[in-house]
Amino acid sequence: MKILQNLRLNKKLLRELDYSVIIVAISIVIFGCINIYSATVKNYGTKLVKMQIIWLIVSIAVMYVLLVFDYMLIENYAVIIYWAGVALLIYGDVFGTVVNGARSWINIGIGTLQPSEFAKIGMIIMLAKKLDEMEGRINDPKNLLELAFYVAVPMLLIIIQPDMGMTMVSFFIVLGIFYCIGLNYKVIIGGMTSILLIVVGVWNSPIMKTYWKGRLTSFLHPEQFAQGYGHQLIQARLAIGSGGILGRGFGKGVQFSSVPENQTDFIFAVLAEEWGLIGALVLLLLYGLLICRLVKIAKESKDIFGTVLCVGFISNLLFSIMQNMGMTMGLMPITGITLPFMSYGGSSLLTTFISLGLVLNVGMRRKKINF
Repeated sequence: MKILQNLRLNKKLLRELDYSVIIVAISIVIFGCINIYSATVKNYGTKLVKMQIIWLIVSIAVMYVLLVFDYMLIENYAVIIYWAGVALLIYGDVFGTVVNGARSWINIGIGTLQPSEFAKIGMIIMLAKKLDEMEGRINDPKNLLELAFYVAVPMLLIIIQPDMGMTMVSFFIVLGIFYCIGLNYKVIIGGMTSILLIVVGVWNSPIMKTYWKGRLTSFLHPEQFAQGYGHQLIQARLAIGSGGILGRGFGKGVQFSSVPENQTDFIFAVLAEEWGLIGALVLLLLYGLLICRLVKIAKESKDIFGTVLCVGFISNLLFSIMQNMGMTMGLMPITGITLPFMSYGGSSLLTTFISLGLVLNVGMRRKKINF
């Protein structure tokens, strides 16, 4: 009973909670479950959609627990959280399960776990802690080198897997944080140029495997790879195109069944065929409302630690949406990036709600509460 009392949120704090964020996020997940059902009912019945609902319940419970404790307490455990994420990555790189050519999953008996999803959160928390300690002085060379170290460790371990999608997400999270904190433009341009040169070097080295090159470039001319890398994109485009403006209707889509990974990476193809352009615009509207509310929380944060937590999650959300939808339509390289709140997957949904809980926590405690 005492434990339950300790997990009770004070009414004054509850008044500061942005319920609209929770409502919009859950609405997107429910929309995702409807599309997951359409994508998987033929082969799996209701098994996967039931699993997604269970993960939603677990994720909401974890998010609630995070809201109970002041987010400043998390800063005290940032080092432990960060290195725990790194340890998970190392374990995954050595003993992980290979899926689609990347050793990026850990088998936990009842399912699989993607360590990079948790390491990503650890990296954001660590950067927030360090920038708070540095009082935002990111342009100090010593500070910048220290921050670069904490970025490089998890990213190198993700590259080793190799998970190019998560590498790209991590890069844009860091870019978003550094830009918003005020990193000198010359440093940003210099850093981008250096990374470009490194990418060119890696691309032309034995490190970059042929199938990764094919997968990353097939979106430019998918017809030339119709029997291989381009097959997924061609089928996804056909599904999106067949949906038209109004869509074929719930349960009436057929083209998306030819799209591999249609319940995870390519869930947008299912949505577009059954709900059409209107359905896609509704989803974008929900994402837009969510991001606007999160940006408001970031602006009102009372400290650097809270601001960086918010910016890190917003950057992750923005890039993941852009990359996932873009690759489904052939505008971006094909990578294993899920559509936030929409795609099937326990690790993705849980870590997304953990991040959302941290941002809401910052918003709840943006001003002093007198008890």
